[in-house]
Amino acid sequence: MFGLDKKDTSLLIIVAIITLLAPFILNPFPEGSAMAQFNAGYPDLMQRFVIFGIFAVGFNILFGLTGYLSFGHAAFLGVGSYACVWMFKLLGYNILPGILLSLVVSGIFALGIGYVSLRRSGIYFSILTLAFAQMSFALAYSVLSNPKFNLTNGETGLQVYTDDPQVLMGPNSPTVPNLFGLEMNATYKLELGPWLFQFNAGYYFCAIVMLLVVYLAIRIFRSPFGLMLRAVKSNQQRMGYTGLNTRPYTLAAFVISGMYAGLAGGLMASMDPLAGAERMQWTASGEVVLMTILGGAGTLIGPILGAGFIKYFENIFSKINDNVLHQWFAFMPDWMENAMVFIVHPFIGKGWHLTLGLLFMLVVIFLPGGLVEGGQKLMRWIRGDRRKKKAAEKAKSTTTTEPAE
Repeated sequence: MFGLDKKDTSLLIIVAIITLLAPFILNPFPEGSAMAQFNAGYPDLMQRFVIFGIFAVGFNILFGLTGYLSFGHAAFLGVGSYACVWMFKLLGYNILPGILLSLVVSGIFALGIGYVSLRRSGIYFSILTLAFAQMSFALAYSVLSNPKFNLTNGETGLQVYTDDPQVLMGPNSPTVPNLFGLEMNATYKLELGPWLFQFNAGYYFCAIVMLLVVYLAIRIFRSPFGLMLRAVKSNQQRMGYTGLNTRPYTLAAFVISGMYAGLAGGLMASMDPLAGAERMQWTASGEVVLMTILGGAGTLIGPILGAGFIKYFENIFSKINDNVLHQWFAFMPDWMENAMVFIVHPFIGKGWHLTLGLLFMLVVIFLPGGLVEGGQKLMRWIRGDRRKKKAAEKAKSTTTTEPAE
């Protein structure tokens, strides 16, 4: 299908099914129950899953294929957000012009940064990208917020005001981000007994975009261009000895990766028309590195899994407090209940990073290939167990007893 082999087609179909059925899959517990705390099927979180999945897939094209580790990819995320919000301010709330400008601006920005940074490799490349990202953050936070040419609005963040031009806005046009009239915050709620499922227009738009960019990533991975990038990661020096100039390939990968990040930034602004300099901080760049490594660098589905894993812990575990813990352990005697709350308290709320850090350590130690490697091991174990059972049944069926004398 669309030039993909059977394995890649199956992967894309599985991703599509999981994405489209996410409102059901992410809401396994009834509303109002003690376990409803772990439900993740509400629009804001589902949007973050797919948007940061796009961000991580793009980063994986650079890091997973070429081995170049960028610590400055959040700069493109922020640039994409600012570009999209400016289109809202100038033209109107239709998200397509904003997303297109996010792609163009982030691509040009990535071309400039990549052209300079790719003159070095290894840790020097990583430091250069980090320096560019921090300079971008400083520009957005202070320099470009000068009242004479306020492009970023500083620490307050860029947002849309009623006195903005919005030249394409008509008298009956929606006053929120929309796609030709379909508002991104429109949500249909379905109640089935104690369960509540929410179907959000913005989430499904982001999900369709994610499927398209995942398809594009698969084509890149399987193309001669992708093989060239793998060769760069394997031994760039040897390729240089053959007379092949690898820099155009790595620069192209850097620009494509930056445009993915810009697209993610544009989608973030499309869901919530606000752009702030905090999206360009080094912590945001480090987060996408963790997502990719945790899910499985160099794999197709790994970055999406890593993004979902981290965003789930950030949004779910950070909201658990002592009152929730007391409800969970209320069946215990008071002294044991208080002891359990005391033990678990450092790992929830503001301490969710500790839980994530421990899980990240376990994954790196026991599953160096990330969550994808864990899934592969589980599938091999299941298949091996089935094969053993089939072999045992076959041996039992073919065993014949000796005829009695």
